[in-house]
Amino acid sequence: MTNEKMEQRLAAALEKTAPDDVSGVLSRCEVRKGTVINMTTKKPARKKWPALVAACLAVMLLGGGGVFYQQANAVASVVSLDVNPSIELKVSRSEKVLVCAPLNDDAKTILADMGDGADLKGAKLDVAVNAIVGSLVRNGYLSSISSAIMISVEDKDTARAEKLQRELTDAVDGVLQTSEAKASVLTQTLTQDTARDQQAQENNISTGKAALVNRVLAINPELQFDALAKLSVEELKDLAEAGAPAMPIGKDKAMDIAVAEFGKASAAEILHSEVDPELDESPAHYEVEITGRNGEEIEYKIDAYSGAVIETKREAEEDDDEASEAQPVKPTQPGTAQDIGHAKAKSIALNHAGVDANTVYDMNIQLDVEDGTIIYEVEFKSGHREYDYEIDAATGAILHRETEIDDR
Repeated sequence: MTNEKMEQRLAAALEKTAPDDVSGVLSRCEVRKGTVINMTTKKPARKKWPALVAACLAVMLLGGGGVFYQQANAVASVVSLDVNPSIELKVSRSEKVLVCAPLNDDAKTILADMGDGADLKGAKLDVAVNAIVGSLVRNGYLSSISSAIMISVEDKDTARAEKLQRELTDAVDGVLQTSEAKASVLTQTLTQDTARDQQAQENNISTGKAALVNRVLAINPELQFDALAKLSVEELKDLAEAGAPAMPIGKDKAMDIAVAEFGKASAAEILHSEVDPELDESPAHYEVEITGRNGEEIEYKIDAYSGAVIETKREAEEDDDEASEAQPVKPTQPGTAQDIGHAKAKSIALNHAGVDANTVYDMNIQLDVEDGTIIYEVEFKSGHREYDYEIDAATGAILHRETEIDDR
């Protein structure tokens, strides 16, 4: 392409992108024209202005263009959304999402239909947050009245952080009201803190959740950061409100205890289970509701610190639609020899498979009955393989196992 044609294209491009300021651009270029390009070929007077335009555009593209690009793609704010799924969004000054990252396995489930967060790149922040909260609602993380979502905004510009906090709180509230979700919304603004960022990275949590953990540690320094980091936002919130007297057993352990008790009381396969922390009540406890496929429902209250079953209520659906009656059951202690528990069954399967727990996803553990024997069905994926184990719930013996290639 000749110099003349190049100049014509540059001039046309300038007129197309900024038709009202051609003369202004030219006048600004006049100051720099001698230092940008040396025009060695004489041109008629009428051909002089395209060369000047070309010189100015060269300065803009080679000099200023990179600066504009860097500014548009620089991280101005870090927004984190925490329930138990922890999701972090890095945002530009124009409130465009630059990166959306899942920080734990639960978060990967939430972002599964959004390309693990990649599909949200370039979206407006409020649009991305609406999509994420909608997925949290659909996946049942915000259905309980005791559940909570925490919005954290980290920004060195305090005014901008507070503005984003207000906007996001309104957006999340709107989604929750529309979906009739019962969760509460917690918010906080943060300044940059290198030590806290390191804690978050080491524990695969957001900086917002790391800040909440540190608040609990400020109440009771005897507790451990890594153990607290495994608790959900609602557990941490309740724990702080209760004065953080000790380390609770956690939702997973409470569920294991309740499932073991359910296995003793019923041979039915578990259809549904739900656990809610009530750490700010006296006594502090976890409420676990389990429904069997036969319609039988049992509710357990598990002591939040000792793991003792402090109350059991059974509700059985009658065929004649009679009202169900709550029947007290004698409290029992966890860890009996008759049931190894969810955690032990999981450990047995992973150890036998030779799989690192950090590489596992789609983990599913259920208590079932096979030929009169209570077993744990443990299913999970790692890498490109699927694993399926049947483990004796009383002895921990592996009764059956299968593994196959995951083609997805």
